[in-house]
This record gives sequence, structure tokens and C-alpha cells, in this order.
Amino acid sequence: MSPIEILQEFNSCYLKIQAIVQDENWRKLIADKKIDPEAATHLGDTLHYLAEVMGCVEEIVEVKFNQEAEV
Repeated sequence: MSPIEILQEFNSCYLKIQAIVQDENWRKLIADKKIDPEAATHLGDTLHYLAEVMGCVEEIVEVKFNQEAEV
């Protein structure tokens, strides 16, 4: 898997998790205390760490892109 493919996969995961966080049913589960409220915190943490990882991979993709552009 190339760095750009890895970045695309992480981005896809990020968007899917973000959709869950914004989903009305997810919010209702939290509000009704049907699941541990910590789950919302963990999901937020997951988004944060995915964003951090994507930033690291983006640096590699940019370097590779710049190197290829110079050739």
C-alpha cells in the first residue's frame, strides 16, 4: 500500500467515525445512558489520534509528491 493509499484509508475511517459521532442514534444512546458515556470520549480520542496520524502520513505524501515533481 502506498503512502497516499494509506492516507486515503485513514481519511475514510475518519469520515466514517465522524459520521457516527454526529449521528442522532449515537447521541441518543449516550444521552439515554444505554452505553458507557466514556464511549463518547473514546470516540473523540479516536478522531483526534486519527487526525494526528493523517498529519504524519501527509508529510510523507507531500515529500514524495515534491520529489516526483522535481524529476
